[in-house]
Amino acid sequence: MSTARATSQKPWRSRRAFDPTRPTLAGLIGRYLLLVFVVIISIGPFLWQLSTSLKGVNENIYSFPPHLIPQEFSIDAYRRVAHVVPIFRYAWHSVIVAAVCVVGNVVLASLAGYALTCMKFRGKKVVMAILLSVLLLPGEVTLTSQYLVIKGMGLANTLTGVAIPGIVGAINVLLMATACGAVPPSVLDAATVDGASTWSKIRHIVWPNIKGMASVVAVFSFIGAWDDFLWPLVVLNDPDKYTLTVGMQYLSSTMSTDPREVAAGTVIALIPIIIVFASMQKVFFRGVEGGGVKG
Repeated sequence: MSTARATSQKPWRSRRAFDPTRPTLAGLIGRYLLLVFVVIISIGPFLWQLSTSLKGVNENIYSFPPHLIPQEFSIDAYRRVAHVVPIFRYAWHSVIVAAVCVVGNVVLASLAGYALTCMKFRGKKVVMAILLSVLLLPGEVTLTSQYLVIKGMGLANTLTGVAIPGIVGAINVLLMATACGAVPPSVLDAATVDGASTWSKIRHIVWPNIKGMASVVAVFSFIGAWDDFLWPLVVLNDPDKYTLTVGMQYLSSTMSTDPREVAAGTVIALIPIIIVFASMQKVFFRGVEGGGVKG
């Protein structure tokens, strides 16, 4: 009897020994070391730029080993940047362009995604194929044609001309189409039987279930519009209308001898992105994970 009981307990003990949810000490240490390495690679350059921008003119920024904590704390680099380059005006221009792109992508991509997923019309597969083919082409391929269109509309050298090409993106349309596809057709059919219009279905049924993905689209649109450099450089030729990325290039060329000012301008350019992502972090990850249909 005791031998049979011992043999029946051996498989249970072996399964406990190889439980993947309970890593060994070496595996746990390896995970934390990998996590620390990823954090250093991701945040290290930003911390270095922040530290450089806060160091005084008499402090050696190339010392080895490097000092992340400034020994001579100073914000003079930020003052000099604001004095030489109207960086806050450039930042305001970038805010305007990014806001237009965010609103345009959220609204237009949501409507287009609903049409591609929840509506029936001829040529739907052709439209989907065109959107997928656009993703295969780099933006530089259509740069000349976009500029000719913007120039023909009389919007060259304007912030409106900078914002219009980014007002809706193919990838955002596909993301919103995927989110709209999670809504059961039976719910939409029931709303149609009850006499709900298309706008009522979008507002009361579809939108509550895709607003998580809409936050993802908003964050991606803001970052893309804020960091865009090539298109504003092509469209704008008046320094008073530069966006922040183009103004940063001007800052790098005029102050290349002192990296403190360049680092200060870089930190100023990163602050809005950090604020947007930090404020929308919970909604962003909730939208990435997706969710069930709300009643």
